[in-house]
Amino acid sequence: MTNDVATLLTRHTEALALFTDRVHAVRDDQWDDPTPCTQWSVRDLVNHLTAEQLWVPDLVTDGATIEDIGDAYDGDVLGDRPRQAWDAAARAARKAFSDEGALERTVQLSYGETPVTAYCSQMVSDAVVHSWDLSRAIGAEERLPDALVAFTLEEVAPYASELSKSGLFAAPIEPPPGDDPQTRLLAMLGRRA
Repeated sequence: MTNDVATLLTRHTEALALFTDRVHAVRDDQWDDPTPCTQWSVRDLVNHLTAEQLWVPDLVTDGATIEDIGDAYDGDVLGDRPRQAWDAAARAARKAFSDEGALERTVQLSYGETPVTAYCSQMVSDAVVHSWDLSRAIGAEERLPDALVAFTLEEVAPYASELSKSGLFAAPIEPPPGDDPQTRLLAMLGRRA
């Protein structure tokens, strides 16, 4: 295993652990609370990340396409036990990316054939940013680990300005003077620290 691949898998494991920590910190009375993600409650946010993890084994291990999977993970994937649903999905995604040879493959995403390493990098970044969103929503520690912030900044910087065109992301905002890497990352993705 090359150092880059080992680092990618380490960042993926760390990002999932960070989000897992925040999911397990959600109080029973917070699931309907708002998040920095417009129109998403805490439950909606956790559901989104859980559904994303559920796609990973199908795409990476089974070689399925978006069309093959269809609407299997649309709607509520959390059921009555949201923490356990997240835990199971995160474990399965981690295993799929960690399997022998997985990071040497390609997957079919909505925008075409993509190296699994790029897909994994995107999943890391999504988990990191949404960990901040969830932290803010539930009043948990908002400081993200430096290694995950650096990884995510490097990942999203090349295409951050294009994300708002999708309608799924807020427009970038100007970070305050003397900003730190986390503040810069959040501003790039339309969030105020």
